[in-house]
Amino acid sequence: MTIPLIDGDVLFDAAFFSGPDADRLLAALLSSLPWEQHLVRVYGRTHPAPRLSAWHGDEGVRYTYSGVTLEARPWTAELQDIRSQVEAAAGISFNAVLLNQYRDGKDSVGWHSDDEPELGTNPVIASVSFGGTRRFIMRHKTRDDIDRVELALGHGSMLIMGGATQHHWQHHVPRTARPVGTRVNLTFRLVSR
Repeated sequence: MTIPLIDGDVLFDAAFFSGPDADRLLAALLSSLPWEQHLVRVYGRTHPAPRLSAWHGDEGVRYTYSGVTLEARPWTAELQDIRSQVEAAAGISFNAVLLNQYRDGKDSVGWHSDDEPELGTNPVIASVSFGGTRRFIMRHKTRDDIDRVELALGHGSMLIMGGATQHHWQHHVPRTARPVGTRVNLTFRLVSR
């Protein structure tokens, strides 16, 4: 499904991975990856990120955001499997993936764009979610007259943001007080070396 968006291109599939496949992949990702809580720098202050992360990709791929530089760990069999399916849907090859584990509703990610220089001019970001459903909110960076876009990113869903989306839009996953299970989100990227 195409999400109508001024100044951006967004595709959303609420059930890209079937229930059994999503269950299997979630269990494997939670048990086999080296999850870490990074110290991030936001607005001049350093603090523990409100989520756990892992960075995997081709050998030598680095990524820097919020004062953190990550060296890619090798692809696992599950990550290779997910990547091949996402690449077929997106029509682009990816060389890395940032994984975030939201342990409960207290974990979040603030407003940001995936617009770091190493992602290129118009990066394509393919986001896959497993586990608890979380709100994903987008807002235009400069136009207050454009409504925010809100999606429920559920178990097995995929969201592809392309074109000029990262230039004009920010997104975030807010905290929630409602009970919600663990969520793992994968954002596939093509990082220049």
